[in-house]
Amino acid sequence: MDARRRDVLKGGGGATLLAVLTAAGWLKPGEALAQAWNKAAFEARTIDEAVKALGGGAQAQSKDIVFVSTPDIAENGAVVPIGVSSSIPKTESIAILVEKNPSPLAAVFSIPAGTGPTVTTRVKMGQSSNVYAVVKADGKVFVASKEIKVTLGGCGG
Repeated sequence: MDARRRDVLKGGGGATLLAVLTAAGWLKPGEALAQAWNKAAFEARTIDEAVKALGGGAQAQSKDIVFVSTPDIAENGAVVPIGVSSSIPKTESIAILVEKNPSPLAAVFSIPAGTGPTVTTRVKMGQSSNVYAVVKADGKVFVASKEIKVTLGGCGG
């Protein structure tokens, strides 16, 4: 009985908070759905297909993209920490792609204006592979890569 009461209270509290935020005008209905995910990019099977689906054409290598808190050797491919920082002006988005994964695109982050263009996440890697950071800035696409060796497979390994 206590467990059900707790679940009802948690659910009711969340619904109340949502109603208050909507009533105050801080949250507009449909706003969360406005940023539709790029299905074609996540379904791409190669790096080039994924970059093209993200709106990029020709990519330029850049030393202004730095991998931070990213290991050279990952002990467990199921949880590989990846951090990317861009010092390219007007950075709009940062995408992380893993070359040898079945679906190379691991994550895409939109960078709002005035925000520091640094992202961190954890990805799953099935095997040792190149990891690419694709930065879209001022309508251009820039790329940096880093090889990460995986000692224990994450995708069924």
